[in-house]
Amino acid sequence: MGLFSSRQPRRFHHEYIYYNERKEKLKRIEDNARRELGLLEPSDESAKEARNERIHSAIINSTTHLRRREERGGNAISYKWLFVLIFVLLFVLHYFYTGNFHF
Repeated sequence: MGLFSSRQPRRFHHEYIYYNERKEKLKRIEDNARRELGLLEPSDESAKEARNERIHSAIINSTTHLRRREERGGNAISYKWLFVLIFVLLFVLHYFYTGNFHF
């Protein structure tokens, strides 16, 4: 009876085309076994970190806005805190001008 039953929609299931989960799992198991046996040197991990650092620096150097941020010294003050600071300064100026805390 289709009158009183409502059909449930099909669930979404995405199969990755270029990803082999079994292969990744086997690689992780092999790396852990090599690390436990001492066959995998710590320099391999440092090589991965160095490669990641090279990629990071290549991305930073290829974009002007990220390069400027790095030259400034990282993250600057966010606009949220800038608005809070302006609001507090206006409140203090109002207190000095009128002598009370009420607007």
